[in-house]
Amino acid sequence: MVEQGRQQSCPPRVRAAGRSVRRWAQHRYARRRPRGAPAGAAVLAGALVLLGAAGPAPAAAPAGHGGGSGHPARFVPGPCPPTPEPVPGRCGFLEVPESREHPGGRTIRLAVAIVPAASSEPDPDPVVFMEGGPGGDAFGSIPFLIGSGVNRDRELIVMAQRGTLHSEPNLACPEVDRFNAAAVGLRYGTPSTGRLLVRATQECRDRLTADGVDLGAYNTFENAADFADLREALGVGRWHVYGYSYGTDLALTHLRRHPGGIRSVAIDSVAPPQVITLPWTWDSAREGLDAVFAACEAQPACAERYPGLERTLTEQVGRLEADPLTLTVQPPAGGDPVRVVLDGGALVDLLVAKAVPFADLPAAIDELAHGNPERFARARAAGATPVVGEFAQGLKESVACGEWVPGHAADEVLAAGRRAFPGWPDSVLAQAPQLPFQYDVCDVWDVPDRTAAQRVPTVSDLPALVLSGTFDAKTGASWGAYAARTLSRSTVVRIPGIGHWVVPQSCCAADVLVSFLADPAAPDTRCAAGLEPAPFTITPEPEAVP
Repeated sequence: MVEQGRQQSCPPRVRAAGRSVRRWAQHRYARRRPRGAPAGAAVLAGALVLLGAAGPAPAAAPAGHGGGSGHPARFVPGPCPPTPEPVPGRCGFLEVPESREHPGGRTIRLAVAIVPAASSEPDPDPVVFMEGGPGGDAFGSIPFLIGSGVNRDRELIVMAQRGTLHSEPNLACPEVDRFNAAAVGLRYGTPSTGRLLVRATQECRDRLTADGVDLGAYNTFENAADFADLREALGVGRWHVYGYSYGTDLALTHLRRHPGGIRSVAIDSVAPPQVITLPWTWDSAREGLDAVFAACEAQPACAERYPGLERTLTEQVGRLEADPLTLTVQPPAGGDPVRVVLDGGALVDLLVAKAVPFADLPAAIDELAHGNPERFARARAAGATPVVGEFAQGLKESVACGEWVPGHAADEVLAAGRRAFPGWPDSVLAQAPQLPFQYDVCDVWDVPDRTAAQRVPTVSDLPALVLSGTFDAKTGASWGAYAARTLSRSTVVRIPGIGHWVVPQSCCAADVLVSFLADPAAPDTRCAAGLEPAPFTITPEPEAVP
């Protein structure tokens, strides 16, 4: 339980997971996610060792259904892939058809990890995790899941989605990763920057298709069928499903198309499949930033020190777009200083990506207004050193171009931006947050339109847990409640002051999830009562700028 009006005190292991995920989440979004062992990873590594041996791996097991298509699929035990934190369990590959819609094609392999329960008397129903992105590294999330207690009472099953790191083929785009590294020194939304991105995307597409990859087969329909095959191949009678971000889109699609064997579904930072479009991104950005502004106004010290925060931000977006700053900055992780350009579009992208911690955001905006752009400039510089090949840009583009982009013209993105942020420059509002030049990118990526099959609400009476953070500017908190409207046995929980991917950042949310997995019909949500955002950083008054 928590004291009224305070954040809950977390156990050390959960605190370590939360600190780590907050650090990498600042830069983990559609274009990049840095790797490395964050502070707190040593704590998690110790926790992994304490889980002990996982036991022998099962023999290869055929699934036989191919997600309902009649194509064979099977699980083949094998070694765990090399990861910064060794996988504390047994591993293998799920072999499935690349395309269930085009029989006779090649087979692909998806890496699977089965992490044992921490309990000596585990529940027989495991939980399967669905990674975000699309294109994220599911194996990289295992330490955060363990640190949050997801496997406390049951096995945790993690599968690398088709096309992602540790699956075969891997649809990484080093060409785009290198563009992203260089882009920190370019204007964010100018046509010349867009042309470079499109060229890098075209190079990636040409290379993948030359290798025989059917880019149209990397979609949420096939992704959901892969998980249905996985459950059968492992001989799991029932399982719980937990997904975050794009993983909620996938989880809801999985529930809609393959409800058999699902005991419950937990969705965290919700992207309902029926509404994900480029204009939608501006609504989420507005909701998340509004929540930050309102929280500052509700804290007397923040309201007094940073009055008119929204107005100040609007002024800075316009000023930087008209007159960008060019700076030489050392990246947060160290190394040689890099050249960065901070314009209005880059500033907005950093805000939506949570590149500056929420507690520091009012101070960062105020410092920017007084001539000190250091916090935002350093956050921008962090993008200069991505890990090439970790994020599966190919899966991201196939999903975005087949499921999110069709049906809405570019001028609708601009119109949505104007509604959400009147007063911001059109050159900023013309690009969807996190997805700049996506229409141009999709022109060259060229995959089939799948919106008729994918933009469908999920209607279910299975128990569902819907978690959202009020500061989430990527998937606004209201979209969780929206998705819950067609989930008749859903429990909706909002965690104040938390952004994207709630569970690893909030011990209350982690407790609620563990409680839900134990009793989906009656999760214990009492810890959420009275929670408030953490206090914002209050800096001294700066000297007036002449």
